[in-house]
Amino acid sequence: MSTFPLHSIETAPDAAKSLLQKAVKDYGMLPGLYQVMASSPELLESYFKLHELFERSALSVTERNVVWLAINVEHSCHYCVPAHTAIAIMQGVDDTTISALREERPLADPRLEALRKFTLILVRERGNAPQKDVDDFLAAGFEHRAILDILVGLAQKVLSNYTNHLAETPIDKPFLPHAWEKAEVTAA
Repeated sequence: MSTFPLHSIETAPDAAKSLLQKAVKDYGMLPGLYQVMASSPELLESYFKLHELFERSALSVTERNVVWLAINVEHSCHYCVPAHTAIAIMQGVDDTTISALREERPLADPRLEALRKFTLILVRERGNAPQKDVDDFLAAGFEHRAILDILVGLAQKVLSNYTNHLAETPIDKPFLPHAWEKAEVTAA
């Protein structure tokens, strides 16, 4: 059981209050992740800023959701997979793509699959992508900027996924229908 506090606007440090107020205004609720992050206003502000920057990246809405969900699943984030499933649905990502991402299956769209695979290479290899993988990603129709934009999304997800692991952040009620557990790997 986590001992991390879940802050309200009233209990949060002063430097976090305006960000929490913005979250309530934007989402109509105060997500549990933000309640935890509020203990460190700098972490909360960093997360908000990285989110804003990733939204401005050259990646499309669907592509950003592929990056987020691929990383969340790879990191086994019990909170972010359901949260980003709900976000992907709200942003119009098709159910087949969402299901494949949650189940760690290849995506039907070759370009999105190239993005999923390359994102996972960056996560697993800590940014040390072999040149062949970079070349394959670029051959799928992406530019060098996309590689760097993925890093913005990865930085954002490291902050949230690691926070949720440490704090055991409870899943917010709106995300419960999308609760998720990593599939067990069975030996062949």
